[in-house]
Amino acid sequence: MNETARIARRFLLGAALAAALPAMAQAADSYRVYVTNERSGNVTVIDGATHKVTGTIAVGKRPRGIHASPDGKTVYVALSGTPIGGPPELDANGNPVFNRDQDDDDDVTSDKSADGIGLVDVATGKLTKKISVGSDPEEFDIGRDGTRLFVSNEDVKTASAVNIASGKVEHIVALSQEPEGVALSPDGKSLWVTCETGGDVFVIDTATFKVAGQVKVGARPRSVAFLQNGKLAVVPSESAGKLYVIDTAQIKIVKTVALPKGSRPMRVRISSDGSKLYASTGRGGTVAVLDATNFALLNNIAVGKRPWGIALSPDGKFLYTANGPSNDVSVVDLTSNKEIARLKAGDSPWGIAIVRTGG
Repeated sequence: MNETARIARRFLLGAALAAALPAMAQAADSYRVYVTNERSGNVTVIDGATHKVTGTIAVGKRPRGIHASPDGKTVYVALSGTPIGGPPELDANGNPVFNRDQDDDDDVTSDKSADGIGLVDVATGKLTKKISVGSDPEEFDIGRDGTRLFVSNEDVKTASAVNIASGKVEHIVALSQEPEGVALSPDGKSLWVTCETGGDVFVIDTATFKVAGQVKVGARPRSVAFLQNGKLAVVPSESAGKLYVIDTAQIKIVKTVALPKGSRPMRVRISSDGSKLYASTGRGGTVAVLDATNFALLNNIAVGKRPWGIALSPDGKFLYTANGPSNDVSVVDLTSNKEIARLKAGDSPWGIAIVRTGG
């Protein structure tokens, strides 16, 4: 091959590679969004590249918490046969008003055979099995190695650790009324569980499954997120309309952050670079954006009605919110900080999980 031919060949190869790079990048960033629909008993699937709904997966009664396995091959869904109670009435200050029937599920007729964690195979888009994880699972987290589930059992006031392979409940920890949010610390050494009614946050040692500490925040704490590699935990209180920042070593509140008026925060997410904090505000109808260092409010983005679950795209460009009363999912462009689409979901969307499908 002469020099001219070699140069031409290199040019053609370079051109072909340049043409392929956008497709390769798109494949690496491709993902699906999975949304649980609490009242319709199914999961809506959205393509992350087109923001189009591509399917619906029947999973069982009252799907709420949803998370993907570390390898991205399975989506786990919390299912419950305990009937849905309506949202509480609000007092003159906008705080929920509870009565015994709303606070106590023990007297409600429940279908315990429906309780469990459903496993959805990502490749086939089908529910493959259900694991028994104790009564009325609402939220959960997955062990870093993908072998265990850590579950809140709302109506019996406990948390459970479950071996996925054997389906065996290995540990049960007694907590207080209405356990909900569950989050494993970044190092996997502690499990944080929020309890709605009394505003209790429990810290469980995952080596001993003993309660290592407890702190009280505002009523109806819904979830937990971690900052600074686990040095801080952030817990939203729906009733107080605030975020509580907790030093995880001392298990002590170090800062309380008031959100915009009308906020009833549900879920908190942290940007991949750790610089921003996103909080769905429930009845506030927005996603509050805060600086993750000083907790200053940067933006308050209007989305659908009563956003609950939220999730960030793998590339950090988009945020998705599950809007329960409006039965849809908001797509927020995080460059412009504006809602750019609203996609029809099932009945009462609750939680969101994202799975990479390329790269």
